[in-house]
Amino acid sequence: MKKTHVSTTVNGDDVDFLCEPTQTLLDVLRDELQMTGTKEGCATGDCGACSVTLDGTLVCSCLVLGLEAAGKKIETIEGMANGDELHPLQRKFIEHVALQCGICTPGLLVAARSLLEVNPDPTEDEVRLWLAGNLCRCTGYHNVVEAVMDAALEMRGA
Repeated sequence: MKKTHVSTTVNGDDVDFLCEPTQTLLDVLRDELQMTGTKEGCATGDCGACSVTLDGTLVCSCLVLGLEAAGKKIETIEGMANGDELHPLQRKFIEHVALQCGICTPGLLVAARSLLEVNPDPTEDEVRLWLAGNLCRCTGYHNVVEAVMDAALEMRGA
């Protein structure tokens, strides 16, 4: 199958890659760009493990074709920390023990960051609703919600 050249931005960096017409953005990130932080949980858009933002919109990268990324801005879990300095959400996930096996964690973090970008002061119900598309089989959601609420508080400077 013929590969197509795609130019895009990933985590603020200009990126070029070749992909097949049927290759998903998830596969491009993992296989072509070696960005393995984004996980495949279901490949059907039901679990949220592969969540990234595409031009600021939260998407399941398993449902987006790599070709659709052309000229767009992609943000992944790899772009969340600032060098060795963890994002407040990452620190709060650790502090609140909001992770276990790690398959869902990158998607939850990307989704939570997306929420806090549009709503820096969410209620617990808003956090739960926003993260409803991200499934976790290990931790449940109580610690995740607490971590997001705590990070939101810190990020607001409260």
